[in-house]
Amino acid sequence: MSLADKLAAQIAQTGPLTMAQYMTACLHDPQFGYYATRPALGETGDFLTAPLVSQMFGELIGLWAASAWRQMRAPDPFVLVEIGPGDGTLMEDLLRAGRALPGFLDAAEVWLVETSEPLAARQAARLGERVSWARSLDEVPSGVPMLLVANELLDCLPARQFVRMATGWTEQVVGVDRQGALILGRVPAPVALPDARDGAVLEISAAQEALGAVLGHRLAEDGGAALLIDYGRDQPGFGDTLQALSRHKKVDPLACPGEADLTVWADFPAVMAAAETAGARAAIQTQAAFLARMGIGERAEGLVRARPHKAHTIGRQLNRLVGGDQMGELFKACCLYSPGWTPPAFEEA
Repeated sequence: MSLADKLAAQIAQTGPLTMAQYMTACLHDPQFGYYATRPALGETGDFLTAPLVSQMFGELIGLWAASAWRQMRAPDPFVLVEIGPGDGTLMEDLLRAGRALPGFLDAAEVWLVETSEPLAARQAARLGERVSWARSLDEVPSGVPMLLVANELLDCLPARQFVRMATGWTEQVVGVDRQGALILGRVPAPVALPDARDGAVLEISAAQEALGAVLGHRLAEDGGAALLIDYGRDQPGFGDTLQALSRHKKVDPLACPGEADLTVWADFPAVMAAAETAGARAAIQTQAAFLARMGIGERAEGLVRARPHKAHTIGRQLNRLVGGDQMGELFKACCLYSPGWTPPAFEEA
């Protein structure tokens, strides 16, 4: 049996799946889910994240975290958290950069929030006993300030899709045809939605909003900041952003459920609104602007001086991270933080 077979049998019994339900199954089904069984990151995998592009990314995140800790008047202890830490590269680079600020690592209780056992094993092999693991943020100790980072997490949180037709809003769902193959279909939308042109697609992620609310409440209560970096929109909008990636190429999201990474754009306006309703503050800018404020140009120049034979490679990596036609503009850096201060790089963002 494959995940496609399992879902077809479920749909035959209980009816179509919302796109959010389908995404959740594809990514997290215990037997067949992508992250539960076969996550493939890196050049030889299915997709490449910023920490795997260059050490500069993780180092500057580390500089941001250390600077934020200092601006928070150096609380000791505090929890340093990464949600969705991939293979551990980002946290490894972050901790290395954090050594530059005396006391930062000594005060930090490092936690990784991870639900994938294969990825947790890779993180443990890379980071050793320096960190602790949790399956949800609720398991991370509270009552002390928190600095949290999450890179390309929001895009993995499931979203429902609604399509505006001439007769009104419909919801896009996954069903089966007469041969038992998975197909897309539409049913009447069960919720009221804003007016839009015919053919418009609206994606709503309750999971992204819920994370914003949880982070906002915790930051308002305990103090600290959360840095969320992802590809997505910084203004409300419409559009079908669902995609499946396999070997760095887009594939049909229904073609091989559980065998490809499945994502949607981060809905930063919804995440920020949820966090602000819970008592936190929020700011956003492009990844290019954030990395420039944190000094990526100077860091690249320093690496070139130290490794002149790598100048071309470093320049290519820099362009990948900040180029307008690469990650620089599509990816956004969103900061949620407790009232009373403003974290580094977001003072005038």
